[in-house]
Amino acid sequence: MIQPCKICGISDSKTLEFLTSHPTPPKMIGFICNWPKSKRFVEHSKLKKLLKVDKKKSEYVAVLVKPNEDILEKIKDLPFDYYQLYDCTPTEVKSVKEKYNKKIIVAITVKDQNDTVKYLEYNELADIILFDSKGYEKSMSFDHQLIKNIKINKELMLAGNIQIEDNLENYKEIADIIDISGGLETSGLKDVSKINIFLNKIKLINNET
Repeated sequence: MIQPCKICGISDSKTLEFLTSHPTPPKMIGFICNWPKSKRFVEHSKLKKLLKVDKKKSEYVAVLVKPNEDILEKIKDLPFDYYQLYDCTPTEVKSVKEKYNKKIIVAITVKDQNDTVKYLEYNELADIILFDSKGYEKSMSFDHQLIKNIKINKELMLAGNIQIEDNLENYKEIADIIDISGGLETSGLKDVSKINIFLNKIKLINNET
């Protein structure tokens, strides 16, 4: 069975309500909290309003790139279930986890095989390990086969320019959760018709396995 999916980069209430009300909603929904270079970035006052949408069966994820204390204090009372951390040292991850008592997704950005082993530094700290490209605000790919043989004692999430046209079944051999963002957009904006196709494909795969 291909495990649950995460849809990332949500920035408007219409799309969020579509996701949370879908018959087969994603396990996780991600919001870009402190990376203004991304077109999917949500400014804090807008984020507070956006997160008033009832998450229902989904979980909300704060996507944070090397967050400072200012942003962490701003979002600490928002209804996030996970913090997804990029570019943090193990010490910084430990500090965030302990101070804010959130479940942690540690993002490992991969260019080549040497990057894949970095997860070992975070294995005891993270609830989920995410392998992503080095694209950040851009949808970039990396060779997913680089992580195919990694076996860890927790959930493994995979991102990096995943598209709805992909054979999604192939990902279940690599990861527990797939994380998609740009693949669900048209002209840079989330497209509910693509989201619907994607979620229905995930449901179909789950029903077949």
